[in-house]
Amino acid sequence: MPCPPDKRREALLQLAAAHNPKLQAALSAAVKAMYNQPDAEWEGLWVTLEAGQLTAAIWVQRLPMNMAQLWLPKTGLPKTGLPKTELPKAGVSRAGGEAADLLLDRARQWVKTQNIRLCHLELSCEDADTEGLLLKHAMQRLVCLAYLTGSSDRRLAMNEAVPLSLQPFGGLSQADQLSLLAAVGQDSLDSRPLRDVLSVKELLAGFYQQVPQAPQHWYAVGYQGAVVGVLLLAPRPALGRWELMLMGLTPDWRGRGLGRSLLNKALELAQQAGVQEMVLGVDEVNLPAKRLYQQAGFVRYAQQRLLAWKGGGEKDEAPK
Repeated sequence: MPCPPDKRREALLQLAAAHNPKLQAALSAAVKAMYNQPDAEWEGLWVTLEAGQLTAAIWVQRLPMNMAQLWLPKTGLPKTGLPKTELPKAGVSRAGGEAADLLLDRARQWVKTQNIRLCHLELSCEDADTEGLLLKHAMQRLVCLAYLTGSSDRRLAMNEAVPLSLQPFGGLSQADQLSLLAAVGQDSLDSRPLRDVLSVKELLAGFYQQVPQAPQHWYAVGYQGAVVGVLLLAPRPALGRWELMLMGLTPDWRGRGLGRSLLNKALELAQQAGVQEMVLGVDEVNLPAKRLYQQAGFVRYAQQRLLAWKGGGEKDEAPK
């Protein structure tokens, strides 16, 4: 059932208990953003009740551009530290797999009825059981991402200097921003299935939603009088590092060494800001980009799969 207002706090605590500390922090931030919202805005929060007691919860968190993020319930047996054979039987199935099945079915139906474009979550590649459960409930694998970390004081060797210029991305009109991102995405190996689902306008809105203060570190890249690419950086002050959200060149300017120079420029900006670590995510199938980052000393620290339900509604296409 939809979560009654008087059960909301308990439901959110149930959700927090189902996630690791890193995701708990993200969930907490999402909840804080909802503090002053009316009850109607919580309609994506669903719970199971047994004998009047809340046993599990799931949340379809609405995002801009008719997107959503899914926060999962507990999907297995309670983590009591006891061997499975010694677990109490009462309530176990409903608190674990049965409740998760019920909630996932309901959440998927709700995503469809609300015409949500894409309801997604990231899942560790080691969490095969949960992934199997989600695939059973018609979620699709979209992208497998490798998360890399590197030092800002490293630089790629260059045969000759490439004088790139950076201008504020926000200085472009919205139409020019979208046109540039569309050009950078053309024939890109990064997140192709995701680009098939979302328009450029929706992808850009997702970048803005991730880090609202980041656009002051977003740039259009210039070379020889032309705009040739884009560089989107996001400071993560709480973690003491910067994130490389997007780095790309338009097709006509690839294969000329500009990518090496642009990565050096990104690392230089982070170092000038006093940040020692840069992190990024790259599609596992994008071997040229992975090689470039590895040459710059980046190493993998995590791997995640992006899974999603594709809801109704049409792409919000960029203006011509």
